[in-house]
Amino acid sequence: MPIHPAVAAKLPLLDGVPSFEALVTDPAFRDRMVQFMTPSAGGPPPAVKTREETAAGVRVRVYSADEGAGPCLVWLHGGAFKMGDLDMPEADWVAREVVTRAGATVVSVDYRLAIPYPAPHDDVVTAVRWVRDALAPSRIVLGGASAGGNLAAGAALRLRDDDGWVPAELALVYPVLHPELPPASASLTRRMAEVPPILHFPPEEVRTITEDFLGGPVNRADGYAMPGLAVLEGLCPTLLLTAEYDDLRPSGEKFAAALALAGVDVHHVQIPSMLHGFLGLPSAIEPVDRALRLLAAAVAG
Repeated sequence: MPIHPAVAAKLPLLDGVPSFEALVTDPAFRDRMVQFMTPSAGGPPPAVKTREETAAGVRVRVYSADEGAGPCLVWLHGGAFKMGDLDMPEADWVAREVVTRAGATVVSVDYRLAIPYPAPHDDVVTAVRWVRDALAPSRIVLGGASAGGNLAAGAALRLRDDDGWVPAELALVYPVLHPELPPASASLTRRMAEVPPILHFPPEEVRTITEDFLGGPVNRADGYAMPGLAVLEGLCPTLLLTAEYDDLRPSGEKFAAALALAGVDVHHVQIPSMLHGFLGLPSAIEPVDRALRLLAAAVAG
């Protein structure tokens, strides 16, 4: 399927920009950056109640529709383990949408950034234990996008092994789960030719991101840092959403296959016409709405 028109219309803004970092940081590209990041469809996300909390030393933001012990999503934004915050759409908009759609609580975790593993992993494990023990919701789903998907899966594995407990479900969206990317299929390679180079994740860039996260070479990764290396038996049911136009898609696909081989109930859905990071787009865009419906359904149970 072609790249969604709402996305494709903005790609010419990237012509001549040497890198995504330059788009974000170079004043020469500021106007283009603002246009590229400004949603072209839909209105603001739903208004819901929020409060700031400290979960055993980890900052979290709690979004809720009503007080009570209903289902809860513990949510982790992406950003290559070094960027992002609780206010970015992939964190804030997603939380508000899930609260509204699932009648749930969402706890968005402000895990440490640009500090090597296991620091962010430990923050997530701590936050999930706090939700489980202090908030005591009826159902806990642990989820995240991109680097957040990695941290969600790693935390679920740690909780399985250390606590003998797993969340009711994992929800992983365009995650990276392997220290080095599995090879891309010919069809994915053809699709990625339509995407501007600065929106690619070439293997050498992924390796650098992984080395920064690990604080050393990729061969030091264990199964908690890179869940694609882990023993997966006994993990909870998993919803895994990948983007059609995403260099990281092979990691999600390989992980879904490994989950199935390990006897884990896995529901893998490829979201058509979307690029990596699509949860930062408004729900008025149909494929984004579909992804949010799947995510909310997993939370509601």
